[in-house]
Amino acid sequence: MTELFAGNVEVQYGQAYIELDGKFNGFMDDCFLGQKNGLCGAQMPAILFLMTGLHTGVVGITINLFDADPGFEKSWEEIVEVSFQAPRGEITLMEWAADRGVGMAVPVGFYRARYQGRAMQAANELDTNINDTPVDSYRLDLWPAPPAPDRIIKQTSTIAAYWHDWASSLPMSQKS
Repeated sequence: MTELFAGNVEVQYGQAYIELDGKFNGFMDDCFLGQKNGLCGAQMPAILFLMTGLHTGVVGITINLFDADPGFEKSWEEIVEVSFQAPRGEITLMEWAADRGVGMAVPVGFYRARYQGRAMQAANELDTNINDTPVDSYRLDLWPAPPAPDRIIKQTSTIAAYWHDWASSLPMSQKS
């Protein structure tokens, strides 16, 4: 395992991103079209769209790269998976509306991403965290894998259910 990032990230509107190949176009819906899960959007080739429970403030996040599926710890309250392609040999963690982020080297190829959250509901009820200590924390585990449909592995909070319901209600593709 290689730890690519471990630290705090500032979120607004409960959003952070992993840029894969270019900039986010600003259309949140496009990232989740045809997905079941509403926490990690992977339908745009440019980004992974990460939802948090907290609306505004600091959240904790760890990003790990594995050689194979690492499995998951049952202590995580929210767990979803998506597939994505890393076409450039680098991915970039971006805060909401940031010009620059944290670059992380990954081999070019197809990956599975497991996005896991803890204390998402408590953070959502708080809404805004003015402290330097995160209420909610997240882990993004990445490993090489062929593309597969997204899936919800575990959902315990009302806010995660809200986002899953929202994503499931979107059309399968963009309307022309």
